[in-house]
Parts: sequence; C-alpha cells; structure tokens
Amino acid sequence: MTLPCSNAARERGDSLPGSGSRGLRWFLLEVDGPWGHSAFLNSHKTLDPALGLRIARHVESADMRLLAIRRPGRARGEGRWRWAIVDSRVGSTSIHWGEVDAPADVLDVPLDGSSGTSSNVPIVAVCTHGLHDKCCAVRGRQVIPALTDRYADLTWECSHLGGDRFAGTMIVFPEGLYYGNVDESDAPSIVDAHRRGLVEPQFLRGRSSLSAEVQVAQDHARRMLGDNRIDTLHPISTHRDHNRWTIVLDHDRHSVTVVLEEGVSEPITTTCSATRPGSVRTYRLVSMA
Repeated sequence: MTLPCSNAARERGDSLPGSGSRGLRWFLLEVDGPWGHSAFLNSHKTLDPALGLRIARHVESADMRLLAIRRPGRARGEGRWRWAIVDSRVGSTSIHWGEVDAPADVLDVPLDGSSGTSSNVPIVAVCTHGLHDKCCAVRGRQVIPALTDRYADLTWECSHLGGDRFAGTMIVFPEGLYYGNVDESDAPSIVDAHRRGLVEPQFLRGRSSLSAEVQVAQDHARRMLGDNRIDTLHPISTHRDHNRWTIVLDHDRHSVTVVLEEGVSEPITTTCSATRPGSVRTYRLVSMA
C-alpha cells in the first residue's frame, strides 16, 4: 500500500530548507466556502470560475502570488470578500487589508499597496486544501484547533502553498515564512517565536522572497551561529559556477559565506496524486566561513 506523501517524506527524512516557493508580493482573498482542486478555477459553489480566472490573471499580471483564505470552521465570514496585500520582501514587509462588496470588485483594487488599511498584526495561514492534496486536509486541519485556541484572530485556512509532502504546511506573513512537518503541538510555538522576532528552524522551509539556495544557506548559518532572529542573515550576494553556489549573508555587519553543491535526489513521490516519482533539487554544504 502506498503511503500518503507526507508520511513517506517523514520516513525518508526529506529536507525542509530550500523548499519554500517564490512569493515576493501576495494577494490574499477570502473565498468563504468549499474549494475545488483550484480554489479560483474550480470552486463553483463559491466563485464563478470565469471570474476566478480574471482575478488570477489580474493578480499575476502584477507579479503577485494569489492565495485563497477563509476563517476556520464556524468563524467563517458568511460571504465576506476581505482581501490583504502582503509584501514579503526583505526591508519592505507590510500588510494592507481591505474589503469589497462582491468578488468582481477585486478587479478594481489597486495592487501597488496604495489601498487598504495598514496592519502590523501577523497572518498565520495553514494549508487545508484537501481537494488539492489529501495530506493537506488531514494534517492541516489537525493543526487548526491548537492555533485557534491561542491565536484565533491571526489564524486562517489557505489554499495550496506547495510542498504537499511537508504537510502540515503553514506560512506566516508578512515575512512569508514557510513551515512544514507541523503537527498540532508545534503550531502555537511557531507563532510564539514569531511574535518574539524568531523563527523555529526545526520546521522552517524558507522565506518566500528568497531563492532556494539562499534559504538553505540561511539554515546552515543559523545552526552554526545559533541565531534564530528573523531579521538577520539577509543575502548580500549569490554566485553560481556550474553546480556550485556561493552565498554571502549579512550577520550584524559581518559576512558569512556559505558554499553549496546543487544536485538532484533519487526519484520520489512528492504529492499524494502523483502517478510517477520524480527528482527534486538538493543542496550539500561544501563549506561555511
């Protein structure tokens, strides 16, 4: 019997760092109801697919990443169409909230960050997108109750984040910090750490505005230095020579140089719905100084 993708990944010990997918700026839209395989294209009971496609194209044309959100369980918004524009870039982080009367009005929302109400309250979004991958439904929904007990105002369910094999997966905004292999008892401590300006490296996949190799380099540097602050180890430069990466990070005005060798894994199954295994990128630490 084939194991669910997240069970198989945990048995293999798949590496989390470097698995956070790209997202410099985000548009979060409350889609308050059941989601299809694509929250914007297949959620017929909640959002007209043709309008969902127009919204997706509108957001993507601004080089933003689109994410559906909804309140957990009985806390759902009863048809409200709240939205958030999030900037996850280092040095530019921000969250702006707004609301429209109907989903078509989203097409009139300026995407340059000039609209909405600024907020310094984090957003914690847990992937529960079960029709995209069953591990997200099973493990993601197990995480939600512990979060809502402690942080109900911060907690949202969200659509597909990527990295299904690392379910439960969640992301903390505005920084766009991806976390994986999160179980019920882990989630509140991740938010606790974030509120103190820290990451939880045991579960951190990477920051969405940074490339995979920088995410991995940061992880190695954090472990060497014992420094889990969010606002440090930002990239100064990256250089690639064939399959070797040299990444220079800033640490309190001192540089940390990490050299990685890029490779590929043995074929693995990365989602529950995959019909055949495939390889993923790997990074081996060569040196650090």
